[in-house]
Amino acid sequence: MIRLSGTNHILGHQLRVQNFPKPTKEISIPYLIVGGGISGLSAARQLTKKGITNFLMVELEDHLGGNSSNGENKYSKYPLGAHYLPLPNIEDKELLQFLTEEKIILGYDTNGYPEFDETQLTFAPDERIFYKNNWQEGVVPKQGNSVVEDQELSRFFKLMDDFRIKKDANGTFWFMIPLSQSATNEAVIALDSMTMKKWFEENNFTSKPLFDYIDYCCKDDFGLGIDFVSAYAGIHYFAGRKQNANPNKADTVLTWPEGNARLAHQLQKYVAGKSLKNHLVYNIKIKGNKAIASVFDNKTKTATTITADKILLATPQFVNQYLLENRKNLAAQFHYTPWMLATLVVSDLIDNMSYPLCWDNIIYGSKGLGYVYDQHQSLQQIQDKKVITYYYSFSSSDLKKTRRDLYKKTEDHWKQLVFNDLKIAHPTIEENTESIEIHLLGHGMVSPVPGFIYGQAKKDAAQPIENRIYFAHTDLAGISIFEEAFHQGINAVNQMIDGTTLDS
Repeated sequence: MIRLSGTNHILGHQLRVQNFPKPTKEISIPYLIVGGGISGLSAARQLTKKGITNFLMVELEDHLGGNSSNGENKYSKYPLGAHYLPLPNIEDKELLQFLTEEKIILGYDTNGYPEFDETQLTFAPDERIFYKNNWQEGVVPKQGNSVVEDQELSRFFKLMDDFRIKKDANGTFWFMIPLSQSATNEAVIALDSMTMKKWFEENNFTSKPLFDYIDYCCKDDFGLGIDFVSAYAGIHYFAGRKQNANPNKADTVLTWPEGNARLAHQLQKYVAGKSLKNHLVYNIKIKGNKAIASVFDNKTKTATTITADKILLATPQFVNQYLLENRKNLAAQFHYTPWMLATLVVSDLIDNMSYPLCWDNIIYGSKGLGYVYDQHQSLQQIQDKKVITYYYSFSSSDLKKTRRDLYKKTEDHWKQLVFNDLKIAHPTIEENTESIEIHLLGHGMVSPVPGFIYGQAKKDAAQPIENRIYFAHTDLAGISIFEEAFHQGINAVNQMIDGTTLDS
């Protein structure tokens, strides 16, 4: 069985032609949140914490969560996007508070370190890589390298350790989460002005295993690989997280079978009875002292006018360009990489048994980013069938063309791409697969090309309009990670209600 799914790109593309019926209903509400991803859900939490509960959320899809969504079959839940959260920095009090509220953090020890629920931390063994025909522990090749390759790996990680603690004259980290708390100086901006590949070459690195590892990391967080992504972003992948929330679990991550959909579901309590799903906002304008949204109901095929005192757009810029006037040139400066995920139900994952099945499994030399074992966190370690989710980012120099081509391919094309990649490590994967679901994301995440993170476009896109329309999304940070989405929602609400942000 093969099933092809994806975000509602067909309805989304109606925004281009604006072929909608005239509104026949009206709703008035003090606050409207457009977009039910993590930024929008975090905004709803922040409004609630401020005692404001008279708000409404509108979401295009039939579910909330955005890129932190999930599917489920009879064997397991599985992610349809983001699938883990690294332990947060100890400085990130707001995120630590949320994790405490949700009993992910159970308390603090005598030294002030958070004590995480062990069942929500990755179980061992957590990572492996298939390299030179053998599985080995970790995601960095350690066995089978030359002396020079090992030396370069050591030098690279020493540089990343130095960047992790590097501060400016005011004591501000060069690399921080959220990015708004990072330093701004000539050296930082210079890193953002070049590609990660150029930085690699300028630092006299030549090792192919190191090059491929950095390429994998860049694709993992940004969609784009080492050839295209900003060096600042590439280094931020390693240096932004301080690994200081727990000295004994520096590299551990929080994960669940459904991935970060678990966190999205926990945030959804704040919009219970206050969300309209399958609703597409197709126009927003300001009239007098009100912000007015025109909304299409995809189920009833009718339109509604929602009048609000203030609207918070928790939507990406490729959507905002169709909702607001004069945004297309601005949106063109934002780049989004397409993604493909494939969830397979398999009777067995036959390999050479050189290292046991892990949560994260990378195949060196493959086209994709490997796969996660979705049942890894289950306390029932013997499974009738195994469920794995494979990830592929379409890194290219022409993302628009790549995106157009994405929806022209057949189900069989995607199936064979997945099987051919996985066969490198699992020769019998095709005959052992019971079902495969292909999930396509045309705009997977914002991809920070050189000059974007410290450029003007995201600053301009974040500016409120006439104190009526506000913005929150990871593309306004430049890096699409849970922490940024979470803070975007908080800061937009603080700005909307108090005129301040958490980071100001």
